[in-house]
Amino acid sequence: MEELVKKAKAEEPLWVGERMNEEEYERMFSGIGGRINGNGFVCEGSRETAIVLLNSSALVHTLMDANRWAEMFPNMIATATTTDVISGGMGGTKNGALQLMHAELQILSPMVPVRQLSFLRFCKQHAEGVWAIVDVSVSIADSSPPPCRRLPSGCLIHDMPNGYSKVTWVEHSEYDETQIHELYRPLVGSGLGFGAPRWIATLQRQCDCLATLISDRDHSAITASGRRSMLRLAQRMTANFCAGVCASSVYKWNTLNAGGSVGEDVRVMTRNSVDDPGEPPGTVLSAATSVWLPAASPERVFEFLRDERLRSEWDILSNGGPMQEMLHIPKAQHHANSVSLLRAAQSLNPSQSSMLILQETCTDPSGSLVVYAPVDIPAMQVVMNGGDSAYVALLPSGFAMVPDGGGGGCLLTVAFQILVNSLPTEKLTVESVETVNNLISCTVQKIKTALRCHEPAT
Repeated sequence: MEELVKKAKAEEPLWVGERMNEEEYERMFSGIGGRINGNGFVCEGSRETAIVLLNSSALVHTLMDANRWAEMFPNMIATATTTDVISGGMGGTKNGALQLMHAELQILSPMVPVRQLSFLRFCKQHAEGVWAIVDVSVSIADSSPPPCRRLPSGCLIHDMPNGYSKVTWVEHSEYDETQIHELYRPLVGSGLGFGAPRWIATLQRQCDCLATLISDRDHSAITASGRRSMLRLAQRMTANFCAGVCASSVYKWNTLNAGGSVGEDVRVMTRNSVDDPGEPPGTVLSAATSVWLPAASPERVFEFLRDERLRSEWDILSNGGPMQEMLHIPKAQHHANSVSLLRAAQSLNPSQSSMLILQETCTDPSGSLVVYAPVDIPAMQVVMNGGDSAYVALLPSGFAMVPDGGGGGCLLTVAFQILVNSLPTEKLTVESVETVNNLISCTVQKIKTALRCHEPAT
């Protein structure tokens, strides 16, 4: 805790801008448990400060509850559990609370492995309205070094007027860089991958979303209960998309060695969907890849992919026609954080088509997402009337966009989940794998052509 507070409050020479000077860190601190210093291991330290629309008490309780913590950072945290509560705190508060936790942290790309972390989380109240929460990895004796370890990291939280908080986030870790694809090493090293800027950007966006959802804005096109059901369905869709990209333990994926059937950087996985009302039964195939778009910013790529009027330029399953937004639910002040229901523009009569597209888009300075899934009209009518969204079967596809780590371009992840067999017992065919590989490669080429950006010749 003392180390975290010192790092949060220090100035130069420990911090150059908001990036940590590792040589100065070594001089100031002995470190906890020693450094790994193995071949390929590097350190990344970052700090970010922001004002968020949440008071210190609410934020502390969120961070000390594994489920609420994961919900606050949905695209960063695949799973989170509290494995042991050593101390619950004092006087009915979280002051002095100490717990052992496990989490899987992710960047939405098959080129970056999920970070498996076991750590102690300690919470302390330093003054009225001033809290600090620190994490530090724990290691098992006589075990080989983990591919990633968090040095003392966490946040200082100061109450501000009108229900706001000032949050200073410090993220400090050492990790095996050789496990990360070269395309993503600059992003991770910059702090936008797993560092403080991403945690703060996500926290600000989520607090904005919470404030927007609580507000009494008029949504005349849909009832309040229908709005809640739509948002729950979109939340499940996006969570399933992330699980398919990153191969977290949310599902039991089997990675295929498809040989020449798929591109070099395409990861193909399968799993069986059985007795889940939220998915069609059978064999689900997931294919994901990431590409560099050097001449396009993440913001430009995001605006292109989320625009339903331009969908036919990249979606080879859209039958070549434009789409029309028939329902729009804002999730935050930024207009691009929203949930939409799309239909083919030429099919203004719903009886002409039984399918719609549910789409969720979200964006903040650390990156953006466009996730979508075909949905059945009768099922969506139930949801829009406030019915249970858990029984809507869908398989998500979509895109994740992040900065390339300083070059001004975009790292784009493209991922599809499709049902290849209606029976889980049926064997996967080479044709199914080739089909989804062609779907990914054609989509990537269409996006590059539309945005007029291709990798420079080597």
